[in-house]
Amino acid sequence: MKSLMCFVFVMTMIPMALAGEIFGTITDAGKPVPEGTKIEVTIAGKTFSGTTDKLGTYHVQSSERGKGTLTAYYKDQKPTAEIFSFERATRYDYTVETADGKLTLKRK
Repeated sequence: MKSLMCFVFVMTMIPMALAGEIFGTITDAGKPVPEGTKIEVTIAGKTFSGTTDKLGTYHVQSSERGKGTLTAYYKDQKPTAEIFSFERATRYDYTVETADGKLTLKRK
């Protein structure tokens, strides 16, 4: 009975072990965005959050895989970019660009 319970527990944990990581940097005019800038990754209707450090680096763990969006909450705007989450960690480095007063994320 104990071995069956252990097996069930391990099987429920496998999807978590296969979770993807989205990471990278965000810069604005060649400088990192401020520490604590909120980052959200949305995949399959689920949202995963993180923040930037003093170097503009972010790390977001996702239990979902597939196509999604990355949103940066920066300068009272929410520029977004398309991302893909895989079983392995995926790096996305962005620069913030301004066009007609609107912020956009451009992949480096």
